[in-house]
Parts: sequence; C-alpha cells; structure tokens
Amino acid sequence: MNAEIEKKVLEAIEMIRPSLQNDGGDIDFVKMEDYKVFVRLRGACAGCAMAAMTLKGGVERMLKYNVDDKIEVINLTFDEEQPNNSNN
Repeated sequence: MNAEIEKKVLEAIEMIRPSLQNDGGDIDFVKMEDYKVFVRLRGACAGCAMAAMTLKGGVERMLKYNVDDKIEVINLTFDEEQPNNSNN
C-alpha cells in the first residue's frame, strides 16, 4: 500500500480521535492491507453498542471522503492481532 495513503489515513484518524475521546473512547490504528484499515476501538467505544455505527458511519465515512472511497475499516478485538505481535 502506498505510504502516502497510509499517512493520510493516520492524519484522518487523528482528526476523528477527539470526538471519540469526548465520549470516553479512543481508536488505535493497527495496520493497513490494501484498502482495508484495521483499527482497535478502546475505552467506552470498545464495549459500546453503537461501535459498528461509529466505525462505518463515522470513521469509515471520513476516511473514504478524505483519503480514498475504496477504504474499508475493520475493528479488531483485543484477542485479535496485536500491533506489535511478533509471535508468527
């Protein structure tokens, strides 16, 4: 994946972060594969019933608008791949 696109994704996530933090949550960028952006919701967002709506209606919509309309956002749970997991 193009490093410039990943940079734009990271910048857009930083723009979204304050809104999530205002509600007691947060978002971590985990990785990007092709046009799939893997994130992890934390805090209040991790257990919120509205998490799927937040991801698709908020995060994904903003990334599609600001970066590329082919982007898909996928939320990883804490049981799924850790960002610095070297157990391969």
